[in-house]
Amino acid sequence: MRFTALRESLVAVAIMTLAGSISARAATPPPQPADGPGSFGDRKAAVTKRLLGRGAAGSFAFYTAGAAPDVGRPVAVFLHGWGVVNPQSYGAWIDHLARQGWLVILPRFQDVNRTRPADAPALAGSLVKAALADLAGDSEAKPDLGRVAMIGHLAGAPLALDLAAEAKARGLPVPKLIFAVTPGGIASGPKSRGIALGDLSAIDPSTLIVTMVGDKDTRAADMAARRLLREASAVPFERKLFVRILSDDHGFPALTATLAAPAGLDTAYDGGAIKAAPEPKDATKDDPKPPPFRWSADMALTGEQQTLVAQVNLARVDALDYLGFWKTFDLAAAAAFAGSDATTLKANPRLADMERWSDGWPVKRLAVETPRQAPAAQAKMPAAPAKDPSAQAKAPATPARRR
Repeated sequence: MRFTALRESLVAVAIMTLAGSISARAATPPPQPADGPGSFGDRKAAVTKRLLGRGAAGSFAFYTAGAAPDVGRPVAVFLHGWGVVNPQSYGAWIDHLARQGWLVILPRFQDVNRTRPADAPALAGSLVKAALADLAGDSEAKPDLGRVAMIGHLAGAPLALDLAAEAKARGLPVPKLIFAVTPGGIASGPKSRGIALGDLSAIDPSTLIVTMVGDKDTRAADMAARRLLREASAVPFERKLFVRILSDDHGFPALTATLAAPAGLDTAYDGGAIKAAPEPKDATKDDPKPPPFRWSADMALTGEQQTLVAQVNLARVDALDYLGFWKTFDLAAAAAFAGSDATTLKANPRLADMERWSDGWPVKRLAVETPRQAPAAQAKMPAAPAKDPSAQAKAPATPARRR
C-alpha cells in the first residue's frame, strides 16, 4: 500500500516537473503594443466610472478624468451579452477604450431572470438616449454625437444592429461603425426565445459593419454573423467585413478563440462598486410607476446560457484581445470616422497581422473577407450561356474548394 502511494506521488511530481519544464521552454504570446491600435493607451490617466439612472435599469459611463478635447469624445455604446450585466466582465476592453480617449456607455438593459429578450431593444434604446442626455452637460464626458460606434457581444450584437436600424426613430445618433463580435441569441421566430431582429435594411448605407467570430464553437456565431450582414441590405458590400480570429497553440499559454474570447475580466470595473449619484433635492417624485411584474419562461437563463455566462465572467485577457478584437475595432473606428470603406480597411496590412510568438513564429493571422452576394441577388443576375449538355457530361467533376 505504501509503495503504491509512493509511486503515485513520484509520478505526480514527475508530471508536474515535466509540465513546468515544457511551459518554461514554450514560446510565449506577443505582448500588447506600446502604442497605436490595440495598445494600453494613457497609463497615467484616471478613469471616471459613473452609474446613470436608478435601480437595476441604468447605464454605466466610463471616460478619463479631466477636460475632454474641444471636439468632444467619440462614443462607444457597449452592448453586453445576455446575462453578462457586470461591466467588469468586459473591464479590460472598456479600460483600453477609455484610455484611448473614448466615452464608453454600457446600458444595463437586462435584469437577469426578470427581463424578456423581446423587450431588450426598447430598453437599451431608452437607456442610451437617457445616458447621452445626462452626459451632454458634462464637460469631461462631452460626447461627440458625430462619432458614435456600437460594440455588441453575443446577444448584444443583434441588439446593436437593431438600435442602428431604429436610431432615427428613437432619437439616437446614427452610428458610423457597428462592431458585432461572436453574435448570437437571435430569435428564430416571433414566439421564440432571443433578440428579435427588426428591419435591418433601415441601417444607414454609410455605416461600416464588421462582424468577428472565433474558430471554436463557431457554427452558430458564423450563421448569425452572416445573417446580420445579409439583412443589413442597404449597406453596400464594400462597407462590410467578416473577420475570423483563429486559435493558436504554438506556444504557452495557448490562444483559444471561443465565444467568450472577447471578454476580459478587470475587477476595477465591478459594477457593484459603482454607485449612482444622489438625487438632487428638487428632483421630481411623480415618475410613472412601472407596470406590475409578470414572469415568463424566456426571462430565465437556460443551462447552456448559464455555462456561457460563467465562461465569459472568467475570461482573461490575452493576445487575441489586444491584437485581435481591440486592434480590429480601433482600426475599423478610425476608418469609419475618416469616411473610408471596408475595402480600404481590409487592405491595411496591420489588420490581419497578429505579430509573433517569442520564438519568432508568426501567430495565426486573422481571416478577413468581404461578404458574398446574397443568393436572392445572385438570382437576379443574367444567366450564363448554356453549355453543350454532352460536353458537360464528359467533363470531369470539379472538386469542392476548401474554405
